[in-house]
Amino acid sequence: MKYVQYINSLIKEHIKKEDKLVLYGQNIDAGSCLGGLTRGLSASRKNITVINTPNSENTLVGVGFGLMLNDVSSVFFMKQIDFLLLGIDQIVNTYNVIRQTKPTASFTIFPITMDSGYEGPQASLNNLDDFCSIAGVEGYSFTNKHDAHEIITKHLTKPGFRIMSVGQRLLQKDVLELESTFQDSNGNYFQYETGDDATIVCFNNSLQYGLEMHKVMQDLKFSSSLFSVNSHLYEDYSKIMSDINNTKKLILIDDTKSRNRVSDQFLNSVLSSCELKRKVIISRPMTYDIFYPCKDLLDIDYNKVVDDITNC
Repeated sequence: MKYVQYINSLIKEHIKKEDKLVLYGQNIDAGSCLGGLTRGLSASRKNITVINTPNSENTLVGVGFGLMLNDVSSVFFMKQIDFLLLGIDQIVNTYNVIRQTKPTASFTIFPITMDSGYEGPQASLNNLDDFCSIAGVEGYSFTNKHDAHEIITKHLTKPGFRIMSVGQRLLQKDVLELESTFQDSNGNYFQYETGDDATIVCFNNSLQYGLEMHKVMQDLKFSSSLFSVNSHLYEDYSKIMSDINNTKKLILIDDTKSRNRVSDQFLNSVLSSCELKRKVIISRPMTYDIFYPCKDLLDIDYNKVVDDITNC
């Protein structure tokens, strides 16, 4: 099963439990239905209202907050997160008013993060960290069958406001099936492997690199713990800190294009509370190349990283 089909099935299954819900966005029930992400939602249940809208993002974000104030839950699906820049005033200023109350309805913005590459400068925004930071709102990304199920089930229609996004690169790939050995109760982060030689911590949509790093270490007879951080607003990562204090070696991987990374805040906490012997930070270099059509993947020399982290 392709990942987009799995996410679509999760959304359909979840909204069946809702008594009253509005789903809206451009062509979510027409044409490609956002590449299949929102296909068939109108047939899910009679009390689900599905609306195809024009491109008026600032207005549409306001509609979601208006519905919330009138005790109606909604999900605003977006073809790409780049368009959400047009709604930033509502996300910050309108929600600053609403958040002073305790909403009983939910509003979720669900954009696709453009990370598949070769799209050009107006369709390559990969900065969910920045949206969550400027507005101080919850945000979640997911990369596999397990974390998608946990996060969508917990947060899609939970009272209040949040942004959740899936990377375009993963949508047309086969769904990745993993089981966690530990997970934060709110779905902020998940642990998939446990080891003593290093701690690998992945941010944004970088879990695929962490899995490969773990495999390379395993092939070289080293064991590693593997975590994926799904929250884009800094949280308490005490379980990860405990693991780092055990291994004393950190490999941090982050594929966001944000200059204001959650992983930087995480690293500050690590440096102030953990006694590290080695650390390797893998992030996207901020060069002008990222503004041109490019492959949009991290270029990692896994063997060199393993040599650096274990050679002490």
